Amino acid sequence: MSNFFSNKVVVITGGSEGIGKALIKALLPLGAKISTCGRNADKLQSLQQEVNTNNLHTFIADISNFDDCKNFINSTLQKFGGIDVLINNAGISMRALLKDADASVITKVMDINFNGTVYCTKLALHSIIERKGTIVGVSSIAGYRGLPGRTGYSASKFAVNGFLESLRTELLDTGVNVMWVCPGFTASNIRNAALTKDGSQQGQTPLDEHSLMTAEECAAITLKAIEKRKRTLIYTIADKRTVWLNKLFPSLTDKLVRNFFYKNNELIK
Repeated sequence: MSNFFSNKVVVITGGSEGIGKALIKALLPLGAKISTCGRNADKLQSLQQEVNTNNLHTFIADISNFDDCKNFINSTLQKFGGIDVLINNAGISMRALLKDADASVITKVMDINFNGTVYCTKLALHSIIERKGTIVGVSSIAGYRGLPGRTGYSASKFAVNGFLESLRTELLDTGVNVMWVCPGFTASNIRNAALTKDGSQQGQTPLDEHSLMTAEECAAITLKAIEKRKRTLIYTIADKRTVWLNKLFPSLTDKLVRNFFYKNNELIK
């Protein structure tokens, strides 16, 4: 990779684990200055000790809270003087049929995935426009195709895609690039942390994590896309196929998606 990220200030939400942490560890050797946030102070402290550099700024924040986002972005501006790249990475999933789920589960998923993206983007926007930088949303195939057992998650990712597409159009003449990327199933904690019908964490994953794309592979693909100033990126062939099938044959795709996520008429993933 070129020196594109050298001395650039990159803000990454949810950087204490998973894709966010992989992005940080890939960016630091490239000379980037990174600011990240998370809700878990111990994980952030562990990350800071692991990388041991002044080029990483960590901040405790819940991105579903506007004031937390404001304090996080302001602390970044005070530390580094501006923002070149914002990667809206933090997110949460769910595993519950709508008929069983408490409404608060949907609200929480929307607050973190959508509102958190809106808040951080809004607050960082002035600096990013000044620097003709980049805004990234880590979305999902669930933002193109609704998935059973994930109504709130799909809704949040559809909302993120629409928000960023609208913003991209608003900023066409500013030199700012707005993009959203859609990783496939990636080995991370998102399935363990997924909310069940009562809002508790699932605590386990039904997938073979070792067979999935690694967070490091996902990070490398994402950074290349940022450097090339892509508009959108769907990572896997299977997900690209799903998007096109859904556009061309939506009723057939309904059946295919249901067959994938159900066994003996029970949701399995």
